[in-house]
Amino acid sequence: MDPLSSKAHQERAARPSSVLFLCNHNVIRSPMAEGLMRNMFGTTIYCDSAGVTAGETDPFVTAVMAENGIDMTNHEPKELDDLDDTWFDLVISLSPQAHHVALSMVQVDSSDVIYWPAGDPTVVQGSREQRLEAYREVMNSIRKQLIERFGSPSENT
Repeated sequence: MDPLSSKAHQERAARPSSVLFLCNHNVIRSPMAEGLMRNMFGTTIYCDSAGVTAGETDPFVTAVMAENGIDMTNHEPKELDDLDDTWFDLVISLSPQAHHVALSMVQVDSSDVIYWPAGDPTVVQGSREQRLEAYREVMNSIRKQLIERFGSPSENT
């Protein structure tokens, strides 16, 4: 077994019990990650998402996630101050600004922090379909990172 496979296997074996996904506004990347994690892993890992500041719901997120059978219609963007509890075993930051905040959080909470750079699909201009494709790419990137870090959903049953 190569060292990378061994490391990935060890990380999966030592799954956290709680994960926070953090991005700028809790509108695109962090709610996508939360929705995907809940869909893929159910209640085996508690997860939540927040933004450094709260933004406005993005209909493209709702559409792209619905294509994958994940209902995001009730997602309300929230910021860290809106969370009932800010202690998580693992904080996954999805933007540089969020990563800076996450590193500040762990000085107090001693959570682990990892940074998964995720693109900002709002910078893509063009037709509705071109914009949706940018959102799909971000979602697929997050899904891939979830599987690499936590294993495939079939490994959890």
